[in-house]
Amino acid sequence: MLVDTGRRTSVRVIWTLVLGFFLGGLLTKLAENFLPESAARSFLTTAVSASVGPFSMDLVAISFTLGPIAVYLNVLTLVGVFIVALIARSWI
Repeated sequence: MLVDTGRRTSVRVIWTLVLGFFLGGLLTKLAENFLPESAARSFLTTAVSASVGPFSMDLVAISFTLGPIAVYLNVLTLVGVFIVALIARSWI
């Protein structure tokens, strides 16, 4: 039985990024709520964002709008992706 390792690897990378972004968002919210006002808090929670959208499609029978889709990156998001990547590498 042959296994398509390319597809399996790409699915693993996508799941690692998605779960890492969620973990990074959780770490960011925890830092915002529990760290006192300081330079460390500012450094950890300052984000760079990129967004795309909104994308609208109007057909005769149906219309929909998707977006805007935004990605916020900060230090804690990168830490979250790194932690999930380490866990995924050791378990899978």
